[in-house]
Amino acid sequence: IDEILVCYHDDRDKCKCRKPLPGMLLDAADRLEIDLKQSFMVGDRWRDIEAGQNAGCRTILIEYDYKEKGPSRPPDVKVGSLDRAAEWILQQI
Repeated sequence: IDEILVCYHDDRDKCKCRKPLPGMLLDAADRLEIDLKQSFMVGDRWRDIEAGQNAGCRTILIEYDYKEKGPSRPPDVKVGSLDRAAEWILQQI
């Protein structure tokens, strides 16, 4: 892990770093020279998945059955834990 990034804004702020917008991922990719097409976005909410999709990443949804809407497009894979997400990533590379 190179960095942990957080957006403290609310939807009302309409900032580019608020997921599902990909601003935070795009900025990190530019700063850290990351190829987003070769990257994975792991998250447990629809906003995480859509941000990853909007940035061009492969996406992994950790399914916790939250009572909220799902992503507008399905993730590349759904898993039940971060361990399973890591296993799937290792199978892809």
